[in-house]
Amino acid sequence: MRNNIQMWMVLMMGSFGMAVAEQAKLPTFTDVTDAAGITFSHSVGDFEMSNIVEGTGAGAVVFDYDGDGWQDIYLLSGRWNKQVNDNRGRTLRGKLSNRLYRNNGNGSFTDVTDKAGVGGGESFACGGSAADFDGDGDLDLYVCNFGPNLFYRNNGDGTFTDISQSSGLADPQWSLSAPWFDYNNDGRLDVFVCNYLEYDSGKFRSYYAAAGYPGPLSYNGQPDSLYRNNGDGTFTDTTRDAGLENREGRGMSATVADFDNDGFLDIYVANDASDNDFFRNLGNNSFVNEAMTRGLAFGEGGQGVSSMGPAVGDVDRDGRLDLFIPDMGYNCLLMNRGEFFEDLTAKTGIAVVCGQYTGWGGQLLDYDNDGWLDIFVANGDPHHEYREEAVLLRNDGTGKFVDVAKQSGPFFAQKFVGRGSTCLDFDNDGDLDLLIVNLNDRARLIRNDGTQNHWILIEAKLSNGKSDAIGARITVITGSLKQIRDLIPVTGYLSQADPRCHFGIGIFDKADRIEIRWPDKTQTVLENVKADQILKVVQPKR
Repeated sequence: MRNNIQMWMVLMMGSFGMAVAEQAKLPTFTDVTDAAGITFSHSVGDFEMSNIVEGTGAGAVVFDYDGDGWQDIYLLSGRWNKQVNDNRGRTLRGKLSNRLYRNNGNGSFTDVTDKAGVGGGESFACGGSAADFDGDGDLDLYVCNFGPNLFYRNNGDGTFTDISQSSGLADPQWSLSAPWFDYNNDGRLDVFVCNYLEYDSGKFRSYYAAAGYPGPLSYNGQPDSLYRNNGDGTFTDTTRDAGLENREGRGMSATVADFDNDGFLDIYVANDASDNDFFRNLGNNSFVNEAMTRGLAFGEGGQGVSSMGPAVGDVDRDGRLDLFIPDMGYNCLLMNRGEFFEDLTAKTGIAVVCGQYTGWGGQLLDYDNDGWLDIFVANGDPHHEYREEAVLLRNDGTGKFVDVAKQSGPFFAQKFVGRGSTCLDFDNDGDLDLLIVNLNDRARLIRNDGTQNHWILIEAKLSNGKSDAIGARITVITGSLKQIRDLIPVTGYLSQADPRCHFGIGIFDKADRIEIRWPDKTQTVLENVKADQILKVVQPKR
């Protein structure tokens, strides 16, 4: 008996030692905002938050606008707006704008907003995205506003031209998110615009005063829009024809992915205080809403959970894409089981950590390059400028997430009124860094340091060698480790991530096989690919 107890103690101490050693190897994050030269501070267009427009906050767009191989950053801000802000905020007129930061490739950024011409004027900006809509090889910029949206065509010389009106994309509603994808398979990128609600300039006053201001159900929702790219610089609204009309959605953010593995891209819309939408692509230029039947409409308790920004990834590596959605409750981890999704928020340990916060900007990312997707969430009070810590949860590979925030750097000991977040490899070193937009405060760029595992960063380009292959399915196989990604940069809350597909492959120094299913369903296969490189793969010309 005594020998058995001693053996058990030895085994336990050995396991504990291995766990400590494993934790000691985990990377940490360093706040490099000042060193990088990013001085941007978000504003609600006023001196304090007092309504739902101001409280929604903003996100960021990551894109390589000049095509030099380094990811640049576009940050969004509110402005003083007579429909939204108090009169005392008038003093901020002319002092606020969106900012474009060019990545210098040496850890620093340069503000090139004025030269590029993308300050956003007097528009109250919330979200945005970037895509090569005209196939000329450079990324154009779409800005989602409270009021008409802005669409900037990239001139290829470091400047942009405003084509909002002529293109037909100056959506007059309150837009928050805009993923691009080719829904009708004609080779041109279309755009789905996620719209929120009809704000009444503060007329409705029947609300609980301690809440700060009325919630989303106090206002009518606005329908989302699908715009078909006509190929001549213009777009046509095809929302109704495609079966996507939902006039009461109150969409907070949307993303696109091939959730049912049929080769067609589906749309997921996270709605505020109401059921979410899952529009399955039927492959004939139309969609059907199957959110209710697939278990994607509500959280585990069946209630409307004020869903924020959806993040997509294969969390359990079973070959199906799952969803993580931050919200005002415990957040939602919805695991794809084929015909339906299973809510595993509580069983995976996420609920007990996230339940004390209000989640907004969530990311599924492999921050330690071990081949398992981890979770980051930017948190902040929804109705007051009360600060909260961010959450970092490590996927331990056994179906559980472990809170590693305290050991991941001083940033996680600070509190912010977090809103949008996104991930990128801004220094091209093979690990994913984080960018967070905080309400009425400085944005934060935090660098990932100390990752010891191997990685591959894949740039999938169309046959012109320049345009991102939006919608491509990328599979990386290393031993028994199989990972999938869909190349859809618009993910999370109000934001766009690094469009290059990142894969951590642990201790392996090469990938046995890389498969790319291009948007036109053709395939490229590469074998024995060396790790620790940014791999550019160009679709062969047909």
